[in-house]
Amino acid sequence: MKPKKSWNPQSSSDCESSLVDFMSSDSDYSDSDGFVQDTETVRKAKVRVAAIVCIQVSSQHHFLKKVAAIVCIQDLCQADSKSFTTQWTLLLPTSDVLQPRKFEATLMTCLMYDPYLKARIASASALAVILDGPSSIFLQVAEYKGSSKFGSFTALSSSLGQILMQLHTGILHLIQRETHSRLLASLFKILTLLVASTPYSRMPGELLPTVITSLQARINEGFSFKNYQTGLLAAAVGCLTAALSTSPSLDVREMLLKETSTGFPETEKKSSVLFTLLQYSEQLTSPNICFESLQALKAVSHNYPNTMFAFWERVSTIVYGILMVATPEFPSRPWKGHTGDPVGFIGEKVITAAVKLLDECLRALSGFKGTEDLSDDKLTPFTSDCIRMKKVSSAPSYELDSKEFNNNEPKACHSGIEQWSEAIEKHLPLILRHTSAMVRGASVTCFAGITSHVFFSLVKEKQDFILSSLINASICDEVPSVRSAACRAIGVIACFPQVSQSAEIRDKFIRAVEINTRDPLVSVRITASWALANICDSIHSSIDDLPSQQSKESNVDSPSIASLTECALRLTKDGDKIKSNAVRALGNLSRFVNYTCLSGSHDKPMDRMRLSINTNSNEESTSSNDMKGSHGNASNSFRPGSMGDLCWLDRMVQAFISCVTTGNVKVQWNVCHALSNLFLNETLRLQDMDCILLLLLRDSSNFKIRIQAAAALAVPASIHDYGKSFPDVIQGVEHIIENLGSDQISAPSSFKYRVVLEKQLTSTMLHVLTLASSTDHEPLKDFLVKKAPFLEEWLKTLCSSLGETSTQSDVEDKSLGDQKKEMISKAIRSLIEVYKDRKHRSTVQKLEELDKSI
Repeated sequence: MKPKKSWNPQSSSDCESSLVDFMSSDSDYSDSDGFVQDTETVRKAKVRVAAIVCIQVSSQHHFLKKVAAIVCIQDLCQADSKSFTTQWTLLLPTSDVLQPRKFEATLMTCLMYDPYLKARIASASALAVILDGPSSIFLQVAEYKGSSKFGSFTALSSSLGQILMQLHTGILHLIQRETHSRLLASLFKILTLLVASTPYSRMPGELLPTVITSLQARINEGFSFKNYQTGLLAAAVGCLTAALSTSPSLDVREMLLKETSTGFPETEKKSSVLFTLLQYSEQLTSPNICFESLQALKAVSHNYPNTMFAFWERVSTIVYGILMVATPEFPSRPWKGHTGDPVGFIGEKVITAAVKLLDECLRALSGFKGTEDLSDDKLTPFTSDCIRMKKVSSAPSYELDSKEFNNNEPKACHSGIEQWSEAIEKHLPLILRHTSAMVRGASVTCFAGITSHVFFSLVKEKQDFILSSLINASICDEVPSVRSAACRAIGVIACFPQVSQSAEIRDKFIRAVEINTRDPLVSVRITASWALANICDSIHSSIDDLPSQQSKESNVDSPSIASLTECALRLTKDGDKIKSNAVRALGNLSRFVNYTCLSGSHDKPMDRMRLSINTNSNEESTSSNDMKGSHGNASNSFRPGSMGDLCWLDRMVQAFISCVTTGNVKVQWNVCHALSNLFLNETLRLQDMDCILLLLLRDSSNFKIRIQAAAALAVPASIHDYGKSFPDVIQGVEHIIENLGSDQISAPSSFKYRVVLEKQLTSTMLHVLTLASSTDHEPLKDFLVKKAPFLEEWLKTLCSSLGETSTQSDVEDKSLGDQKKEMISKAIRSLIEVYKDRKHRSTVQKLEELDKSI
């Protein structure tokens, strides 16, 4: 056996020479397999590898070298984190960290087993930098496939999955055993970053519950460091908040529901995560711990809303206790470590966290799922299986227990009524006029989470309390953030069907929102414009629900409509986020306003009205004097046959054109949707707008815009509604379908919309082909004859796809299949009429056979 070699200053040359030998080949560290011309890249690669090798070999010499190497890695990672991802398998563990192997030194093994504290602290700092850097996004592709041995090739996702698993194992192991306060604080930080970087849906199901229970056990155990006890406890609860805030887990949900079902007997209190959080949220003498506990409870309420049914009374008591202590009208005492005003910075944070917890619980109990959906967009049989599921970030996550929640929805709504009544009586009066703007803003935001069922189940006094609170906050509060929050809540409640039918409430909302659209702050104008669009959407929806004749005469004489119109037109000249909402508002207004000819007949639509389309935004189609005159008598500004109609409509169309030219993707999408509403106005005949939609459908690089443009082109119900643009629409849509396969998809995010676009184009093409037999446009008939081979093949493909879907569909899809067959059959029969007129007998015979086979 060779004697152990002692370390001396000269021995460092052995390490250096080994490093020189180790890095003798440039190609070993190049970023590609080809010839490396960039010497700077090679030099950086050498430095990275040299630092890693120092970690692995310096343990045989001196710990100072190891610390220096770790610090070097940390600095290099901060400077260029992306380049370091190629060395992750050398820096981070892929094998069991609880069974260290000799000569397999990684940052994790240094952190766990190095005898020198400075080396361990340096390793913890380096790990935090790696997990906190931009390169941590690569961990989202990780997938754990078990601990079985891999072959000669291991996929990147599997390697990252092993790394994440071992990092969890090692950090949780250390958190239970570490005795140094500074290092323990670093471990909590690392775990927080690790939780944020881990895709738990592709990791073992028990991993996230293990993280939560391990943290809860460490919290219950306590910390022996007297000077750092509060800080470490707050850090541990903050880490628990991160674990509860990550994407909802079915295993965590089952664990929490099991806790709520036990009723917290004395013997199980210490093993309950929720009981621990509730207990610490009452510690007002430790505001940091109280704040973190309230944050964790809010995360539970958001991600696991069904757990809140068992906790409302306790949460209500805790929040009320905090508000009573902090409200100046009641006896209060200063927070620990704070003198002077009892509601200081720390106190403000705690009160706001308590209000936000109250808000989240009320949303969970009342079944809030987002703003009331007033959309009447009709899905065709070909697009009905492409239903867009909207994820509302402000709504609790019901995905894991949607079936169970739906079964208990009456209970949820009933409970929501009771809890909202209690909150209005006890909590909200204490905070709506609070001296802190942050607290007032959070309290007003609570109203943005109420549902229409709960609102109209409240007694009238409580409804009036909510409405008056919002109106006062939106108009009278001096702080912009509070006014913005009030506008958002107004936008939510304005979508309640019963509210839109009350002219008094609607007019108050319009006034409040219109005032805030003139605010100098963009953030206020954004929420105000959003509320404005929702109000217009609500009016549009309420008129559509009325009988036909009554809807034509309802609301259009109101001065409020003129105010909404002028406000929306003004906002189309604002920034893109505001412009997008303004266009949506105009689209809703254009749907129901009554346009008629100037001949005096109130029932005759404006047939084939040609509007002056001018893309020059500096030119005004109507003088300011004309506009002043048209709105001099506001009550008459929208009467049928008035000049105000033409002036307003021309300005609206000019705004749409300008927004398509200058707006971003969202603005252009909303323009397409607005034009759909414009086409649905029965008192109007527009043809010039088709060219805008065809240009967007052909040239836009965004598939969502093209989908909406294609949908808008299918809105006109007859060939008369298309007017002279009908031939252009058929030819344009056919050309796009024929060449769709050659489209270049620039953004990866567009792939998921490709199928939706194809189905919408199919629906639009079948719609216009169905109308083709009614045309007397000879060049269009010649075009259809020329394209007969393509159309025949395309229709055959559609028919064959019906056969495929019918073998896989159930009873529910059978109805959709029948509707698809009907649409295809109508299009075929229409083409048969065209080809018969052109004596194209062979094509007629083929299409007749195809029609019979459906």
